[in-house]
Amino acid sequence: MKCGVVTFPGSNCNHDMMYALGNILGQEVVELWHKDTDTEDCELIVLPGGFSYGDYLRSGAIARFSPVMESVITHAKNGGLLLGICNGFQILCESGLLPGALLHNNNQKFICKNVYLKPVSKTAAFTKNIDHNKSYKIPIAHGEGRYYADENTIKKLIKNDQILFQYCDEKGHVSSELNPNGSVQNIAGIANAGKNVMGMMPHPERAVDALLGNQDGVPLFESLLSLAKV
Repeated sequence: MKCGVVTFPGSNCNHDMMYALGNILGQEVVELWHKDTDTEDCELIVLPGGFSYGDYLRSGAIARFSPVMESVITHAKNGGLLLGICNGFQILCESGLLPGALLHNNNQKFICKNVYLKPVSKTAAFTKNIDHNKSYKIPIAHGEGRYYADENTIKKLIKNDQILFQYCDEKGHVSSELNPNGSVQNIAGIANAGKNVMGMMPHPERAVDALLGNQDGVPLFESLLSLAKV
């Protein structure tokens, strides 16, 4: 699959994502620049983590207006696969491609640590083909990762099977004590109604290499890539 990873001023996880998709997953990967308007016929576009435009105004608020985003939005509206990780998730929400918003962590501090994720959606590409009886250890690194949406939006997300992951413990138990940032319903990631646009705060691209002692991110990418071929 041809994958495009967008680089914004301040992106710092773009090369991690390119390594994961190219070196670990064996996909064709191209780097897309924020000033480009051509997505080069990529089947999957990824908005990586980082601090686009210094996180001024709000995280993702300026990146949403980058020239490349017009083509990215068209790609998504045409049913193309689009994945946003951390800052990329924030950009997707700012762009209106995903509902809700990412607010400051409830402790008002930057959090960098490993967490466990419980897969929820059985229809979204990122989670459909993974073991739902397993929890996945994936690192987080964010200051504005508290997912928020109004009550009606949350009900729609649940009804339409759009919640990708919830923060949990090693055994998959979900509770408020295991919520690292105060996200409503312990939500760590969501998809749009069409399930082709997906965003999450944790970094699966940092959990793909045996040399780092964690490969829990690999099944997530494999699920995404295998279902995209169908």
